[in-house]
Amino acid sequence: MQDLNVAIVQTSLVWEDRDANLDRFHEKLDRLPGEPDIVVLPEMFSTGFTMNAAHLAEPMDGPTVAWMRQQAQQRGFHLIGSVIIEDGGRFYNRLIWAHPDGSIGKYDKRHLFRMAREERVYSAGRDKLVVELHGWKICPFICYDLRFPVWLRNLGNHYDVAIFIANWPAKRSAHWRSLLVARAIENQAYVIGVNRIGEDGHGYAHSGDSMVLDPAGDILFHARNIECLQTIPLSYSRLQSIRESFPVWKDADDFELRV
Repeated sequence: MQDLNVAIVQTSLVWEDRDANLDRFHEKLDRLPGEPDIVVLPEMFSTGFTMNAAHLAEPMDGPTVAWMRQQAQQRGFHLIGSVIIEDGGRFYNRLIWAHPDGSIGKYDKRHLFRMAREERVYSAGRDKLVVELHGWKICPFICYDLRFPVWLRNLGNHYDVAIFIANWPAKRSAHWRSLLVARAIENQAYVIGVNRIGEDGHGYAHSGDSMVLDPAGDILFHARNIECLQTIPLSYSRLQSIRESFPVWKDADDFELRV
């Protein structure tokens, strides 16, 4: 099985300015190092984490999803990020997975951040997304989901890589770092966390602390308080070795969350 190259984009965001953010990310995609299979952008990368959905939401055929599809097709990699979407009269914090063939996958954030009253604006998702790529199984989540291990449960090695995109504030960055490590160890999977830097429109600071961890919880990459574009290879042989030499997953309690 071939290794998987994952690129992360850790940067600041322009508050509620879609066009400025899309221009910014276009320029950064031009400068990505290596040859990534997947490129991961932060949560609500085109607007910042805002509750102003009534003015900023787009349909699935709107400009941001179209931009993501175009970038993935032209550049030949998979592109991930979340967007404010209106669908069926409801608003969603929706992760878009743009494939190079022009197709789109989606995951609606399951756990809505009540401290920002996200649950009063957005509707919660019910279904996970698992994408198979080069023999790898990849499962993406959004920010606050990280705190809920039952939802993230990797029963029977359902996934090999968990991706978390976020707008996680600096004042709780210790939680972010610790929980990413815990999720990697308990699920025996690679974990990728991509967060923003800079201040948002409410004055909340973000330290980034984007990380890549292997299935033993060892840190392969970590960047704090800096803008960075980084491509990190994930070793499939390392994944298999950890699961075979220390098969904790075989003794997991046999239950799943009902939604």
